[in-house]
Amino acid sequence: MNTRSLTSPSLLVRGGYLTGIGVTGSRRTLGDLSGIFEDEAARAALPPDTLVYEVYSHLPVREGTPGELFFGLTCLFPGKVGREYFMTKGHFHRQADRTEYYWCLEGEGALILMDGARKIRAEQMFPGSLHYIRGGFAHRVANTGRQTLVFAASWPSDAGHDYETIATAGFSGRLLEVKGIPKICF
Repeated sequence: MNTRSLTSPSLLVRGGYLTGIGVTGSRRTLGDLSGIFEDEAARAALPPDTLVYEVYSHLPVREGTPGELFFGLTCLFPGKVGREYFMTKGHFHRQADRTEYYWCLEGEGALILMDGARKIRAEQMFPGSLHYIRGGFAHRVANTGRQTLVFAASWPSDAGHDYETIATAGFSGRLLEVKGIPKICF
């Protein structure tokens, strides 16, 4: 009988962090997120170095390589700007037909989706929830809870990111706290 020892995994997800060879990280503060919140004056009044979210990515191949996958982990911290929850910038994929999965590991939030006709909807995120993001949908996540929202993502390495469309046109609705409850408002 042939035997072989198990090897260590190349990546580890532990305590809201992704570690391993080739993992890169980025951080977004309120100072980096000018123009995405409804109440720009409220955002500008908060300390610009307030951390909103961190992203850890494993990109094992060059971006644009067909047939490969990327993996990431996002830690979105609790907080609000006015009535609007802390959220990610949001994006479309440059290759519009590319899909993505989000998997909530910790915390509570909402995945906000907008199609090409600017129709918007949101899905509740909670530990264990799995979200399939169809091609052609812009997507961003808001933290509606009191603890850090941690979610994993996997997407095709040739999907690309289009942040510019959202930066100029925004989403057609916003997730706001209304009487203590998250609601999509137009």
